[in-house]
Amino acid sequence: MAKELNLNLPSADDLFTTQDERDNAKLEKIMIVPASEVYPYVRQPYQTNRLTSDLVKLMDSIGRHGIESPLIVRPRAEGGYEIISGHRRDYCGQVHNIPDRPIIIRDYTDDQADILVADLNIAREKPLFSELAKSYKLRYDAMKRQGKRTDLTFGQSDQKLPKQNSRQELAVIVGKTEDDVRRILDLNNLIPELLALVDNSVDREKGKLFIAMRPGSELSRLPKEQQQMLFAAIESECCTPSHDQTLRMRDKSKEGELDEDTILSIMQEEKPNQVEQFKLPKEKINRFFAPGTPADKIENDIIKGLELLQRKRERDNAR
Repeated sequence: MAKELNLNLPSADDLFTTQDERDNAKLEKIMIVPASEVYPYVRQPYQTNRLTSDLVKLMDSIGRHGIESPLIVRPRAEGGYEIISGHRRDYCGQVHNIPDRPIIIRDYTDDQADILVADLNIAREKPLFSELAKSYKLRYDAMKRQGKRTDLTFGQSDQKLPKQNSRQELAVIVGKTEDDVRRILDLNNLIPELLALVDNSVDREKGKLFIAMRPGSELSRLPKEQQQMLFAAIESECCTPSHDQTLRMRDKSKEGELDEDTILSIMQEEKPNQVEQFKLPKEKINRFFAPGTPADKIENDIIKGLELLQRKRERDNAR
């Protein structure tokens, strides 16, 4: 029986290419593809079009120079590529009608992609609490599935951490206390209307109601129906609950005693730092404003109307 001889002959590539060419073939290549072949990450946790100062700078730079830094993508099963890093660059490209995208393709698993997308969001300028909550959950769930710490962290891949649960581990990675990580994860259980009020606490624009992160975490423990009741009370009373009030609502809920009347009673309490306010029932003015009109615009329009009324009275008295 003939034996196969292994002569260790060089391959055709080795015979007809130089070492430099073979080394270059192993390097990542930047490809240019049509913009239509690039898609946002299916579980991306952040807003790409939120007008922050760094987005304004990026928009201006891309408008003048194009997209200079390639997007990091991975292949999609349906065809095309899914963005891992570069969602805002892609958004700016859309605004400026740039027809193609420079990309680098990498084969990330779902868990690796979740962790990288979360980390890139966590590192952004002034992220909203809703974005942090989604990012933390994306990363937390991936870490739990892995059952161990990943090496895709903030430059800590060579460090050994003591045995920790996933939440403790996440706290070390993002540089927060475990309690803060728990509270931010809790925000995922808020109804969208209350979560939007927690987001308002990031910038705290004048005239906008907001709920701080810790009270928001306590409110996340309320059943969704009770959260809806609370939001209705916030709208009617034009105020948000203090931390102490949220704790009492949480306790009343545990005891099965939290209903619309109890929520309204707690919300109508005068807070120590609360100046006396004139309250106008919303149902009396709803017909003058389109649904969803922001509270600060309603207030400004009412003040403008009163100023016009005052000027008319002054003219009438002068006759």
